[in-house]
Amino acid sequence: MIEKVFNMTNGNDPMIEKVIQDENVHYIHMIFNKDEGLPEHFANSNVYMTVLRGTLSIALDEQEVHRYGAYSILKIPFKTKMNVKNLDEEVLELIVLKAPAPQNA
Repeated sequence: MIEKVFNMTNGNDPMIEKVIQDENVHYIHMIFNKDEGLPEHFANSNVYMTVLRGTLSIALDEQEVHRYGAYSILKIPFKTKMNVKNLDEEVLELIVLKAPAPQNA
């Protein structure tokens, strides 16, 4: 078999699931309930964030919080300050793709 298959967890329980972490890309599946999210941090690569369900509330650098619904795709530049949260009742599910893969991961 030439291809390598990866699987993601299906559900509503909060998680940060590192699906693929190799020398090319980091592919991360995240699920957050209301008032959950990531600690404020700086992007360690170019980040592509896809909202699968729910509403993403995100503040980048010194901007106000912006909200993005399902099927929105964000491109966030390297070294951007990020504050990622779910401020809504509905479960937030994201795919985060980091390319190129961060060197210090």
